[in-house]
Amino acid sequence: MTDDDRIEGIRHLFTADTDHEPGEDNVERLGFDVHPYVFFISGFVIVAFVLLSVLFTEQADAAYEWAFESINHYFNWFYVIAANLIVAAVVYFALSRFGDIRIGGVDAEKEFSDISWLAMLFSAGMGIGLMFFSVAEPLWHFDDPLFGVESQSEAAAQMAMVVTYFHWGFHPWAIYGLVGLSLAFFMYNKGLPLTFRSVFWPVLGERIYGWPGHLIDVLTVFATLFGITTSLGLGAQQINAGLSFLGEEVLGTTIPVATPIQLVIITVITTITVVSVLVGLEKGMRRLSNLNIALILVMMALVLLIGPALFVVSLFPQALGSYLGQFFELSAFTNSFGNVPYEGWQGSWTIFYWGWWIAWSPFVGMFIARISRGRTVREFVFGVLFVPALFSFTWMATLGGTALHFELFTESTIVETVTTQGEEVAMFELFTMLPLTLVLSVLAVVLVTTFFVTSADSGSMVLGHLSSGGKHDSPRNQRVSWAIAEGAIASVLLLGGGLTALQTASITAGLPFALVLLFMAVSLKQGLEEEYQVLNSEEFDRLIEELEESGEIEVDRAGGTVVTELEPIGDREDDVQPGTD
Repeated sequence: MTDDDRIEGIRHLFTADTDHEPGEDNVERLGFDVHPYVFFISGFVIVAFVLLSVLFTEQADAAYEWAFESINHYFNWFYVIAANLIVAAVVYFALSRFGDIRIGGVDAEKEFSDISWLAMLFSAGMGIGLMFFSVAEPLWHFDDPLFGVESQSEAAAQMAMVVTYFHWGFHPWAIYGLVGLSLAFFMYNKGLPLTFRSVFWPVLGERIYGWPGHLIDVLTVFATLFGITTSLGLGAQQINAGLSFLGEEVLGTTIPVATPIQLVIITVITTITVVSVLVGLEKGMRRLSNLNIALILVMMALVLLIGPALFVVSLFPQALGSYLGQFFELSAFTNSFGNVPYEGWQGSWTIFYWGWWIAWSPFVGMFIARISRGRTVREFVFGVLFVPALFSFTWMATLGGTALHFELFTESTIVETVTTQGEEVAMFELFTMLPLTLVLSVLAVVLVTTFFVTSADSGSMVLGHLSSGGKHDSPRNQRVSWAIAEGAIASVLLLGGGLTALQTASITAGLPFALVLLFMAVSLKQGLEEEYQVLNSEEFDRLIEELEESGEIEVDRAGGTVVTELEPIGDREDDVQPGTD
């Protein structure tokens, strides 16, 4: 038996025992390759939702408001508990004996260097949300702080940064980390399809290919679609605000901030996305993603250099320390005593965010899973949990901190403008107080637009995977249909109630999917437990001993016991070979 045969035998020990293939029951017609249940059930409900919302706008608006209030009243405790359990779960996976398990198996090689991997996590941590809320959220909490803090005081400014860090810190990245780790493990280690039903293999077994699996994927489609459309709706509002500002400053004309303009923006961006899908601009989209990283770093550096740099640099560690000090109090806050000043606060902020992160998690999680082959569970968790969160903290301290500096130490103020005109104008109002106003404003509009396009394009790809039974390549027609659906639903939500409708979509889609994530954590634990048992089995030990005796393979063990890596002797390097990035 050759070394290759032994390694193949090792892989066979870990692979899921099933004869099913991804997309084996698919329907292939008119350029589509779809799972008959997932695609058509999802499509029917989505079309019905759009039609009913368009035909009965007033009733839809009332329904969004009712759903928003009901979920916040009856289920806020569930969101709080679920988010905290997810944080605890991913930390447990990293610190437990499972932390040494390698994604892709003991012979898996890293596809990307450590620096490139961290850079892509850094990229995934940015998006429309960071642009939309980086100035607006700290100012809202500065004006309306928690826990009896005096409004618009220095204590309110610190509390504003703490709450903003809380919403953009470890909780969202724990949610993304759980989804990414689960998808990566069951795809790379178990050889299962790239779809959410695969994550439940330890619990459901072959039933993932039946109705339980269909239901899981349908819920995932809804969560992903509404998570993406929430971001697109917010992006359209901010682009509209930016164009309005630039119209007055540059062209001397008035571009109103209004729903019809935002619908036109969504239509234009959706058209660009459809064209990019049709012509296959994969390389172009990668370049656009890299451009996003460069532009947002340029913007942050500019604001830091021409703004109150010393204040921002001092604020960052102070706000971070306060956030860590109040982490558990904020994580468990539900306003259970019905304190009137805080009534509605949690629903508009924490519950909205938790629902949004949960609904957005299939999209981000699948991206993270795709780039993480060859990492250990511990390395994966620490990288996903800390690196993007650190960037979010830095970005919020720079933009939000600059805005708070003007409120506290100058005569300039934008709080009233933000609270009366909306969050979408906050960043552009801040830029009027800084040098290079037009440069920063144009940069912001370009960034939101490119984030818009890349999110819509990538989102259609993820929805294509989900609706094709987990195939790695879905037809272009299929991706086009999802890109159009994203734009249509974002438009419908804006017509049916603006920001409230977008928030309602997130928390409504996130509610059932939060249950999916909790069961996902249980299923992942069982999968890791099975993997660990195989790593300690007699058959595995025998194959490893034969490999070691051959003298061609180097075996690494965690703590001298569990095998974590196999490498041909002489091929070990600290990084991957050039060109693999």
